[in-house]
Amino acid sequence: MASASATVEGVALAMPKESFEISGPIDPTLFYPKAGPLPAVIEVRDQTGPWDAVGRTRTLMLSDGGSVVETIAVVDSPRYFSYNLSDFQKLFGMLVAGATAQWRYDRVATGTRVTWTYTFHPKPGASLIVAGIVRFFWAPYMKRVLPPILREIERLSTMKRA
Repeated sequence: MASASATVEGVALAMPKESFEISGPIDPTLFYPKAGPLPAVIEVRDQTGPWDAVGRTRTLMLSDGGSVVETIAVVDSPRYFSYNLSDFQKLFGMLVAGATAQWRYDRVATGTRVTWTYTFHPKPGASLIVAGIVRFFWAPYMKRVLPPILREIERLSTMKRA
């Protein structure tokens, strides 16, 4: 069972601490739209507290009627955080046992390089299908989603300094 991963990165014109503090708890309903066969995040339910501590969970409701549960696994401010995804519904529920999202924040001359990696863990027999979904749909989706998040980091960072 080979996992399938995609990574994107970009630079936010903000310091790592600001980038970390802004992007971690960002509202996913504002930044994860429907794209092709990938559903939008339309609601967050049952969040167990601010999205900033290991063990916190929330359920993302999706536009296709499905949902997925996120659980924070690692918080290492301001460098890194990750969360695990479980209880996928609909098509992904048939194909994926779980997933891990990782966010890294590295200082660069112009601000912070944000690196986002998503790794899906296919169920037995689904590795090729999941690899295809990641390559042809999820990786391009991540490239579309990250720039607005970087712009929001910059916008909120500028507001904090004003």
